Amino acid sequence: MVRGTRRFLARVGAPNAAPCESSTTALGDWYATILFWRPQVALAVNETTRLPVFVPLAPAATVVARLMAEVDDAFHAYRLDPAFADAELAQMTEHRLATTASRSVVGSMNDFTFLAEAHRESGDTDLRELSRALATTPCGPLYGSHVSPDRELAARAAAAARADC
Repeated sequence: MVRGTRRFLARVGAPNAAPCESSTTALGDWYATILFWRPQVALAVNETTRLPVFVPLAPAATVVARLMAEVDDAFHAYRLDPAFADAELAQMTEHRLATTASRSVVGSMNDFTFLAEAHRESGDTDLRELSRALATTPCGPLYGSHVSPDRELAARAAAAARADC
């Protein structure tokens, strides 16, 4: 499920998820917002791992599908267990839109937005590289576990692989 901010949903589409519906993926919901850069960019953050993913917003009608392609690329970049990555992506192919439900994740998105703007000022404009750079950033909600989104993602994927054995 993709939980979007008001601005994101206004551009991408109205919520189509039931009020109490939850994600079926192992990593949970993704939260998305719009960054009003030139060109405009969508930022998605995973609720469980806080993994940030950037993708060009235009065309807005296909941004969620392109976002899932970037998530697939991130899974490969972090060398996740292919069985876990494939199962997660298979669950993500049928997505629903909903409004945001966690102020903590929205706060993480705001932090990533601030950090991304600082990276852009220093000349980093490649969205994939920006996603990878921010994934190593320590996040307050992850201090009790693996500290940064990339480490949290790897740990969750490894735990899921062990549970399947």
